[in-house]
Amino acid sequence: MLQIPCPGKDTEGLGQSSDSIQNPTDERREPAEERLEKMCGAVRTLLECMGEDPHRYRVDIDSIINGAVFCEGHDEMIMVKDIDIHSLCEHHLIPFTGKMHIGYVSSGAVIGLSKLPRIAEIASRRLQIQERLTKHGARMVMDVLQPQGVAVVMEASHLCMEMRGVEKKGSTTVTSCVLGCFKERDVYNEFLRVLGIN
Repeated sequence: MLQIPCPGKDTEGLGQSSDSIQNPTDERREPAEERLEKMCGAVRTLLECMGEDPHRYRVDIDSIINGAVFCEGHDEMIMVKDIDIHSLCEHHLIPFTGKMHIGYVSSGAVIGLSKLPRIAEIASRRLQIQERLTKHGARMVMDVLQPQGVAVVMEASHLCMEMRGVEKKGSTTVTSCVLGCFKERDVYNEFLRVLGIN
């Protein structure tokens, strides 16, 4: 005959009765700052055990640019297309990959062309969401060059969409960030035309 244990009674001697189990909400919650510090320490330890240097995620942009900004009196649009991007979704720790397209209208200074892919690489070298990555890339170019404007468009495939949840293979997410003169419709339309979207 099936016996159903009575609430609050340890019928098999297997542990505490339900009366003696504390509700987690009754205990003092650890302050958020302490939890964050512990989590950061745990992630740092994991990275170190994997052979990574946790400090490489703190990049000095000046050392990356390395003086490759030149005064050329150029005031037209410059674009580097199809920059390969690889990053990790911060929500699922699953990769997303794609292409970033960066354009800017110079205020006289131009940057070494290889530095735009380096900026894209720096921006993607952390747990990310695509929307923030797009904005981060645009703002980094804006900070370094102080141009008339910057536009960044990114197209990416997310394994978190393809492997789990809706499992929509082949779908692409497109994000953009426009700063300065690119907020003017004709300038942005020219950027899209050169990019082959418009």
